[in-house]
This record gives sequence, structure tokens and C-alpha cells, in this order.
Amino acid sequence: MTGRNLIILLILLVVTIKGYGQQPRLLVTDARTSNPIAFAHVVFESAANQSIGAMTDINGYVDNPSREPMIIMISYVGYSPLSDTVYPGESRTILLQPVVYNIDEVVVTGQYTPQRVDKSIYKVKIIGSRQIDLKAANNLSDLMAGELNIRASHDGALGSSITLQGLGGEHIKYLIDGVPVIGRMNGNIDLTQLNLHNVEHIEVIEGPMSVIYGSNALAGVINIITRKDRPSSYSLYADSYYESVGIYNFSLEGAMKKKRWSGTLGGARNFFEGYSLADTSRTKRWKPKEQYYADGGVQYSYGELTARLTTSYFNELLLDRGNPVKPYYESAFDSYFYTNRFTTNLDLNTRLFKDRYLSVLASQAYYGRIKNTYFKDLTTLEETLIPDNEVQDTSRFNQYLMRATFSKSTEKSPFNYQLGVDLNYENGSGKRILDQKQAIGDYAAFLSVKLQPAKTILFQPGVRYSYNTKYSAPLVYSLNLKYDLFESINLRASYSKGFRAPSLKELYLEFVDVNHNVRGNENLKAENSQNINLSFGYQHVKPTYDWGFDVSVFYNDIKNSITLAAIDWEEGLYTYVNLSNMITKGYQVSFNNRIYPWLQTRFGVGTTGRNQFVDQQSDRGFTYSTDFVSSANYLWQKTGITTSVYYKYQGEYPEVFIGPNSQVLSTTMSAYHTLDITLSRGFWSNRLNAQVGAKNLFNNTNIAISGDTGGGGIHSGGGTSAPVGWGRTFTANISLALNKF
Repeated sequence: MTGRNLIILLILLVVTIKGYGQQPRLLVTDARTSNPIAFAHVVFESAANQSIGAMTDINGYVDNPSREPMIIMISYVGYSPLSDTVYPGESRTILLQPVVYNIDEVVVTGQYTPQRVDKSIYKVKIIGSRQIDLKAANNLSDLMAGELNIRASHDGALGSSITLQGLGGEHIKYLIDGVPVIGRMNGNIDLTQLNLHNVEHIEVIEGPMSVIYGSNALAGVINIITRKDRPSSYSLYADSYYESVGIYNFSLEGAMKKKRWSGTLGGARNFFEGYSLADTSRTKRWKPKEQYYADGGVQYSYGELTARLTTSYFNELLLDRGNPVKPYYESAFDSYFYTNRFTTNLDLNTRLFKDRYLSVLASQAYYGRIKNTYFKDLTTLEETLIPDNEVQDTSRFNQYLMRATFSKSTEKSPFNYQLGVDLNYENGSGKRILDQKQAIGDYAAFLSVKLQPAKTILFQPGVRYSYNTKYSAPLVYSLNLKYDLFESINLRASYSKGFRAPSLKELYLEFVDVNHNVRGNENLKAENSQNINLSFGYQHVKPTYDWGFDVSVFYNDIKNSITLAAIDWEEGLYTYVNLSNMITKGYQVSFNNRIYPWLQTRFGVGTTGRNQFVDQQSDRGFTYSTDFVSSANYLWQKTGITTSVYYKYQGEYPEVFIGPNSQVLSTTMSAYHTLDITLSRGFWSNRLNAQVGAKNLFNNTNIAISGDTGGGGIHSGGGTSAPVGWGRTFTANISLALNKF
């Protein structure tokens, strides 16, 4: 053998040995930019349900350990999760699709089975966890107040609430993982009690959903989806938040996964010192409060079956300190409000046949509110419980839910359907409830059908029949249409009929504190409504540049609309009454733009008109309010710092209310601007995130109210201004996420 041949043989031998010894590797990249994705979560799962966890390195590579065909699951914040099959010895590039404008997000609210938001027949707005973090939102009120055509209102004792399409209170259905939230006070859920520490995303459907979700869904549905199954074997999440007004929040959550079992356990503590614009007394307009949250869940998955048992607990102490009593100012009356909410849910989902699905949701919820009033000696700080029963109160409510649906859902089939039952029962007890105990039940069956005569057209008629133990419920029906003119252009339209029976609180509860004296009305009539919604959307998607817009209009006509009316302004006494009609109508136009991956902007404008009248003679015509919102998120790639700016203009807000002797009165809240800015950056491979910011930079506190203000209002306490914020504040937030694969 010649020397030349020997050298060639040695080279071939070295290359062969190197080839056999090289570990096969997978490269995970951004499908738009082809840039590698560092530190993405990767799970390899064998046919025997044995899992191997890993993470891509700084260059986007991960070793392929498979010795047999395995399922690979890859997830990373800002990208759609991917599932694929890899084979032994395989090396290749895997593309992750970035989530742009949430068009690839999977939604569950009102759907037959989970599906992409752009495929849903409903117009669903997604607020993802990334948006929640960038906005530094602590609770649902903080988050929703900045959205288009949503108006937030605040009460020092009852907390915060919103209106959607000009409707609020009992007309909005609040859900957590599909379960209604219990505990409305004065018709509203206090949104400051709905924490966001374990939220994956929030789904908002504007417009009536009465066929699917029954009562309280005339204006729309807001469904909070919590974090559940995680790809890592063990994970730990910690978060702390500070705001200069005196807010100190902390949360901690852990999760684990082993074969078919997974579980989560978490908790949070929120503290607020209270605030008044002129802090010259013990009494604060924004009451101090301390809140505790605890939640946990266990999930079992086997084949097509998923079963999950969850429980959550909420505890709040709100302190209402009274002004010192004349003549010596050495004593005061202080009220303590204790709120408890405890919920347990069981959720079962399975595929029965090829394309048949069964879902069962059962829930039991408890809500209790205790008011204790003490006489406090300000010289010794001793407190004595006042023996007068009129200033003490305890109310308790229990809610039971069983919801089951059976669906046929085949993606390319021209005919799919869903049928279900929705059983709801609620009881309440307390000395301020008529006869000290009342109950109401609502038991319904519903059916909806998806008809797709062509690839671009989808019809969904639906019908719901209910039996209500207090009221005769009519047949409720709806018709939804989705028409895809092109792949990037779609049109949605809906017509629906709605029904809402008065709640136990509206019928029987007497609610009294220092600022409120509200009596239920057992003679209330049920509400009936007709609703029309239209929307047109366009989305232009390119590899690194996207833009799109949405235009929507709505019209709601509610007969026998229930509202608060003043009986006696001197005594501050209110009760619930039926109006002849309440009509809301309006539009919104929104535009979005993204230069991937460093800039995202949005802006929109919307107008809402409302007309409320006791009878045809009291019709004052429509009053209108206009909102404008804009936001920008800019990533400075060289430093990794994300700057987020959120601006909202809230135009003059006219409101009609009912005074003594059925007088129709009106007020107008002045227009104002809000502006929030945050700076965020990740450290330690994005395991640690730090954020600083400034909220309410225009320093809004109390906004002037003009018009028929002589008698005041249920939330204004007789004043000529309404609280909208506690002025300019500065924030700091640190969060930590640890995962073991």
C-alpha cells in the first residue's frame, strides 16, 4: 500500500469514527427570522409515557436522546407550543412559530373543543400572560381598565367594577376556568379581588353568550384561564411587587409532573395601606385592605382522558376607620369587613369516539362577608364590639354548578354539534336577607349546531331552554355567522335573545354600611334582551412585518332592565327597580402593527351610546362617550430591555339614574387621560425578570361630575367628583422562574 493510499484510508477511518460518535442534535429556531431560540423547554416522551426533559443551549441546540420514535414537545414564551415526532439518530432544524397578535392562541370559552382564536366563530379577545406582565397589572381591574370601550368605576368599600358595551354589573359573566365567580356586592364582582398571580391568559367575548352560559352573560363573558399542565418535572415561580402608594404584594407557586400525574400549589398575599387625596383624618377614600390567596390542583391524564381537581381560597380584611367623634375627638367607630371565598372544582374531559368529546364540570363555591363594628378609644387604642345588631352583619352564599357537554367536532365536516346541560343552584342566608334564607335555581339544556356548507362560510344556530325556580324563563336562541372572504379577511355577525333573572341580592338582600343603604326588591321582573353584533377583521402577515385592523358595531336592547333608584336622598336609601328599556349601541375600530421582533404598536377608538328610560315619556335620547387607546412595546435588542407605554383617553361619561318619584336625572363625568410606562429586562437566561415603572403619570385622583348631583349617587356619597385613581405612583417588580427537566 502506497503512502498516499494509507493517508486517505486513515482520513476516512477518522471521519467514520467521528460520524458514529457524534451525538445527533436538534436546532430550534424562530420560523420568521431563523434565529436560534435559546433556553426553550423541550420534553421527549416515549410510547411507554416515559419523559426526558431538556433545554436548548445558548445556540438553540438540544441533544436527541431517542432510541425509538419519540414525541417531542417544545414550548417557549411568545411562541406557539409545538409537538412532533423525532427518530433515533435524527438531526434537523425545528421551527417555532411566534405568536403574533394572538391569532395562533388556542381558546376554550364557548368552543366545542379548544381551537385557534382566528378559527373561532366568536370574536375573542386574548390578553396573554406576557401582556399582563408588561402592563404590571395586579388584578383584573388594573388589566381591563385600559381596554377599549371598557369603563372602570371604583368604590372605596366595594372595590372596582367595569362596563362592557355600556353594560355592567350583573350583565357580565366572570369565569375562572369556566366556573362562575361568586360574591357580587351591589351587582358587581369586586375585580380587585381577582388576582393574576397564576393566570395563563384571559379570554374576553364581547356580546351576549346567553345560549351557552345563561344568566349574567348579556354583555359578554370574561374567562380567566389559570396555568395548569407544565412541561417541566418541577417548577417554582415567585413574584414580588411594590407600588409607592403603599402596595406590597408577594406570590409563590410550585408545580410538579410525574408520568400521568401533575400538580400545582400556590399562594399570594396582597397588602394596601389605603389612600386619601387629603390625608387629614383617619378615614380614607380608598380603604386599606389585606388579601390572602391559596390554590392547588392535581391532574391525571391517561390516553384521551384528563381529570383535574382544583381548590382555591380567598380571604380579605377591609378596614373602614371612622372619623373621631365630637366633642373631644377621643373615640371613633371602626368597621371591619371580612370576606371569604372558597371554591372546589372537578373537571373531566375525554374523547369518546373518533370525533366525539365529553366534558363534565362540577363546582361548589362558598362566599361569606362579615361586618363587625367596634367602638375604639383613641387614647388607649382599646376596641369594644358594639352590641347593636344594626351595625353588625353576616351574609353567606353557596353556589352549586354541574355542567356537561357532548360534542361532535370534526375540522373538515360540514356538520358538527354540541348539546349540554347547565344546572345552577344558589342559596343565601343572613339577617339582612328576607326571612333570613332564600334560594334560587336555574336548570337548563342547550343545543348548538355548526353548519359549514362551504369552506369559507360557517353558521352556528343555538337554543337554550331553562327552568327557573322564581321566574318563567323564555326560550333563548342565537345565530352566529363567520364568513372568510379571503384567508386574511373575515366577517362575523350574530343575533341573539337573552334572559336574566334577578339575583338573590337584588331580590332580598339589604346592604348597609357607612356609604351604602341598598334594599332588595322582591317584586322585580326578569330582564329580556335582543342583541346584534357585527365585526370585520383584516390581518396582513409577512415574515417580519404584520399589520391588521378590526371594525365592530353592537346594539343591545334590554326590556325591564334592572337598576338602582334613590328612594330617599336624605337617608341615602336606594332600591332596585325595573326600567322600561335600556339600549346601548356603539362601535370600535382598532389597528395593530408589528415589526418583528422589536416593535409592536396598537391603537383604537370606540364610542358607546346609552339610553335608559322608565317609560316612553321619560325618554331623554342617547348619551355618548368616546375612548381612545394606544400602546407600544419596544425591545432594545442590544440591551434586552423592553419599554412598554400604555395610554388611554376616556371621554366625557354621561350617566342616567333614577331619583325619588321616578325622576330621570343625569350626570356627566369629565374627560381625563391615563398614561403608564414600564421598563422590563430578563436576567439569568430569563429565569429572573426585573421591572420598574410609573403609573397614572397624569396624576388622576377625583374627576369632576356635573349635572343633577344634588342628591349624589350610590358611589359618590353625595359629592361632585368620582374617584378614578390614587395619583401618580412608581412601581418595582421582581419575578423568578425555576424549572427542572
